[in-house]
Amino acid sequence: MFDGAHLTLLIGPLPAPLPAPQPLMEALQSVEVNASRDRSGFQITFAMGKTSPLQLALLPAGFFDPMITRVVIVATVRGIPQVLMDGVVTRQEMQPGTQPGQGRLTLTGEDLSVLMDIVELRIPYPAMPDNVRIMTILAKYAMFGVIPLVIPPPVMNVDSPTSRFDTQDGTDRAYIQQLAAQSGYVFYIEPGPLPLQSIAYFGPDIRIPIPQPALNIDMDADTNVESLSFSLDGLAKKTTVMFLLDPVTRKIPIPIPIPDMNPLHPPLGLRPTPPARITFAEDTTRLSATEAAKRAFGIMMQSADAISGSGSLNVASYGLPLRARLLVGVRGAGIAYDGFYYVDSVSHSIKPGEYKQNFQISRDGLITQTPVVVP
Repeated sequence: MFDGAHLTLLIGPLPAPLPAPQPLMEALQSVEVNASRDRSGFQITFAMGKTSPLQLALLPAGFFDPMITRVVIVATVRGIPQVLMDGVVTRQEMQPGTQPGQGRLTLTGEDLSVLMDIVELRIPYPAMPDNVRIMTILAKYAMFGVIPLVIPPPVMNVDSPTSRFDTQDGTDRAYIQQLAAQSGYVFYIEPGPLPLQSIAYFGPDIRIPIPQPALNIDMDADTNVESLSFSLDGLAKKTTVMFLLDPVTRKIPIPIPIPDMNPLHPPLGLRPTPPARITFAEDTTRLSATEAAKRAFGIMMQSADAISGSGSLNVASYGLPLRARLLVGVRGAGIAYDGFYYVDSVSHSIKPGEYKQNFQISRDGLITQTPVVVP
């Protein structure tokens, strides 16, 4: 039991990890899980002495060997289980203790996308749109419980195989992330919703409009966060100018400004931050109309939020784990910064008797658009 949360740990070979044996759970000291926008990682620390089963049996038998050991971390709070991590151990560190029982074994790893970043390939994909290529790549990882969720780009350009075709030159993850960047999309692997199951998402960076319990600061007994601070970056917003050749002579460059506005990310504030910079897109005059539209949409989808916030909370006070890629309300920060925010990233720190989180939130615009924030 970890401060109102029940922790379940599965560990073992890649295809089918098993519940951690009792000696391993008794030696567990801390669990760290970091969930970011494109990849996630974890770190688990065990206490280990000279006569510990970890030292005498599990470690020599290769139970914790990197790249073949899979780890699934599930936290159950108020009867609701949440898969925090489904990943692979990439690094093992052992620190002998100077006193009996003070040795440490630390396992560090990443989510299942690390398996896509091992082998560099060179594979042609003639006459295949982006979504078909990605589905073909992700089919190789179905044995690990990876379920693809691929949304086709709004602008697709399929060339004739007799003229040209695209070729993957690198690892699977690097190639998928390259295709995502071209369309302004994101690619990540989200663990769950069930253990040994993950969703490989390729599509626009959509934040699910399901508000979580509000983050309350400076509200006396209703305060449920330990710290919360905000910053407004005046240089975050910019206007990008693309140059396209006129359709008649194909010689005169025409400037086309691309607004710094993501159509899938409402600003959430009444006073959007105006752009302070002007940049120019490179190598756009030679693009066809379809390719130019795809590039423009990608630039809009990569729009930045000028307001960012960071803080920490105790899950026992908040009531449940805060989740990334959802909305969350803020109360008690004042008229300018109250309102709803996008949760960009969350890190979990679990120790015996303690379950805390650090988080990053963002939005564009001061002053909330909603009259009230639901507690």
